[in-house]
Amino acid sequence: MDEMVLVPGSTCQGCGAAMAARLTFKVLGPNLIRHGIPCCPDHVSKHPRAGSVFEAGGSSLTGTSRALKALGRTDIKAVAFYGDGGTYDIGFQALSAAAERNENILVITKDNEAYMNTGGQRSGGTPKYAETTTNPVGPKSRGKGEPKKNIPMIFAAHYVPYIATASVAFPEDLMQKVKYAKDIEGFRMILIQAPCPVGWRFDPAKTIELARAGVQAGVWPLYEIEHGTSFKLNYKPKELKPVSEYLKPQSRFRHMTEAEVNEVQGNVTTNWARLLKADEMKTVVL
Repeated sequence: MDEMVLVPGSTCQGCGAAMAARLTFKVLGPNLIRHGIPCCPDHVSKHPRAGSVFEAGGSSLTGTSRALKALGRTDIKAVAFYGDGGTYDIGFQALSAAAERNENILVITKDNEAYMNTGGQRSGGTPKYAETTTNPVGPKSRGKGEPKKNIPMIFAAHYVPYIATASVAFPEDLMQKVKYAKDIEGFRMILIQAPCPVGWRFDPAKTIELARAGVQAGVWPLYEIEHGTSFKLNYKPKELKPVSEYLKPQSRFRHMTEAEVNEVQGNVTTNWARLLKADEMKTVVL
């Protein structure tokens, strides 16, 4: 497989999103039009790129897909490489509409859990208690007060052909999911855990180690959902690691009390039990 990323790129040291781009586009190859919106990083691959504002990400991607169909160019894919802001928040309405219509598009979301390209403001993808520039820690604030939006399940509820989560720490799993999604007809979305050393405030040399800890603790589970119902959990450790092993290396969580860590642990444990049940039943359990 050819390398499709730009070298040198414009990313920071240890950028999880850059790793996600390299693995994704290596699998997808050259025959695609990549759509971008304001995100970090954006200019990551050698493909022809179509740009758009946050709100129109799903609409413009739909337009490219339909134009390719009208031209009979079934050899070229319409692919998005968006951030969590363009998926969870500002861009949600257009992507939701595209999913409801089951447009023939592939959406790759590299989730770094904040608006990193504009300074690290909170997003719907930011987890509870994370400190951001708009949710600072102080006498009146404990960081973000709300939990991370469960966007994979929200899009699965559109009954689209394929939704998956992936992580840069598990490249074989990530690349296999991209390969599988590549030729499916209809709306597909893969959400990739992409740690950000700058926004999460950790040692850039520890990106993969930290990403792996998030998966092994059950904070970022790896699974696939087809047609909104069929469920498969792709990674099932015999025992989850404590969430503290994932939270502690990140300075955005350094203010958390033992009670707050225990709260997160309880929520992760409950959700993990739900996912194990869904995997056993082979169907989504909300």
